[in-house]
Amino acid sequence: MSLELHDRKNLLAVNLSLATNVLLAVSRTVVGIVGHSPALLADGINSTSDVAYLIVVRIFMVLARKPPDREHPFGHRQLESIAALVTGSFVMATAVAIFWNAINQVYQLLSGSSEFPGAEAIALWVAAFSGLVKIGLYVFTRSISRQTGSLAVLALARDHRNDVFSVGTATLGIVLARAGYVWFDPLAAAVVALVILATGITILRDSSASLMDLFPRQPVAQRIRALLEEVPGIDEVEEIRVHQIGHYLMVDVVIGVEGTLTVAAGNEIATRAEQRLERNLDFLRHVSVHYHPSREKGDRRI
Repeated sequence: MSLELHDRKNLLAVNLSLATNVLLAVSRTVVGIVGHSPALLADGINSTSDVAYLIVVRIFMVLARKPPDREHPFGHRQLESIAALVTGSFVMATAVAIFWNAINQVYQLLSGSSEFPGAEAIALWVAAFSGLVKIGLYVFTRSISRQTGSLAVLALARDHRNDVFSVGTATLGIVLARAGYVWFDPLAAAVVALVILATGITILRDSSASLMDLFPRQPVAQRIRALLEEVPGIDEVEEIRVHQIGHYLMVDVVIGVEGTLTVAAGNEIATRAEQRLERNLDFLRHVSVHYHPSREKGDRRI
């Protein structure tokens, strides 16, 4: 996939999510208030926060497309991880606010200090429709994230997935509230908040891992070793270092060659090794292969 197509797909996922969440934020917030449903109102607030962070994500993803410069020789792709970090922060802040408000409403209803008429029928229909929309958004964004490897789009997919669970909980709360158990509606809002909080924690964990270079390097290192062992002239693969910039890989490798070879012959082997990795590793932005005379087999490391 070309870089241009990659960026176009990511922006399509963000733009579609943004437009849809604007509609859902307005409809669920208004109907949640008019239809007397705290659970649907919580979902509306969640959609409103989605709109806010989606705008941030879109800005960051556009900036991430900037080419490398002197200050950023490897490009600006790490901004996608920062966008995911912002996403997670928004999600967690929203969850905490919704949870405490919902718990307070449950307490007031159970203690008799507040009256709640129960949700209107329109709240139930809007909640059910929102669930169908979020299922479609999750399937679409998840597909895009798998194609492009974007952490920001993956964060959006996870948010849509958890929105499906949260709106399902809200729908159940509305049904039970209409059946006479009015405190189930704000209780459902509290459960929605916990689902939202779990989403935010997951997004923050993954984006922070990327920024801190906590990369699952062992599978990649094993793949690199297997590719290099097939290159003629390499006696051993001594060291493999993998660094992630956004969803791109930077690879440094140290190989051992026959000690009697000329510098030119060693350089030719290293060049063949680099070319093999460039042809066979996805998302490889930079590779550097260093060589020196082979050492003892038992002293290898990855």
